[in-house]
Amino acid sequence: MDARRKEEIIDDLLYFSKSQDYYKKAGKAWKRGYLLHGPPGTGKSTMVAAMANLLKYDVYDLELTAIKNNTELRKLLMNTTRKSIIVIEDIDCSLDVTAQRGRDGGGGNDDKKEGKDDPMKEKMKKEEKKGSKVTLSGLLNTIDGLWSACPTERIIVFTTNHVEKLDKALIRRGRMDEHIELSYCGFEAFKILVKNYLDIDSHELFAVITSCCRRWI
Repeated sequence: MDARRKEEIIDDLLYFSKSQDYYKKAGKAWKRGYLLHGPPGTGKSTMVAAMANLLKYDVYDLELTAIKNNTELRKLLMNTTRKSIIVIEDIDCSLDVTAQRGRDGGGGNDDKKEGKDDPMKEKMKKEEKKGSKVTLSGLLNTIDGLWSACPTERIIVFTTNHVEKLDKALIRRGRMDEHIELSYCGFEAFKILVKNYLDIDSHELFAVITSCCRRWI
């Protein structure tokens, strides 16, 4: 990650953790949402761990496909503690977040018009048969209700490899306040890793690595 962007994220997290008076004065729930998106293997899970270590927050990792219904989801979230990070990883694979809400209420022939089935939709149908009944609207209502009922020091993080597939209502500002793209390692980030792990500031292969990094990103 770019060093400047890293500092911006750290500053944002620290400002949030020290802003109780601001949220109280504004009449807002003391919460913040982060969307981490990018290709697989770019450090989204590691970012969550780094956030928790920085703030000394607990982490609750939710697997939506293991939750029976919206009621159970609400109970789980209501039992989270203050100073916690609630994480839903690969949210695009956890429930049907690709279709706009209300799609089933009208225009239900979209798939037929396109002439092919939506593979994500088929996956969700299989999950429903297994007993997973958490819905997009249920998730949104539960999150919004959580902020009202438990307004103190909570962060929620969604991660995804396919941000373009997510329902706009899920990631709008106010729910996901910060959208953080994690891409493949650039040369400057690579140099930091080499310095941290090997204590090397320069090397004859750096020119070759620079060329490789340019092709990756």
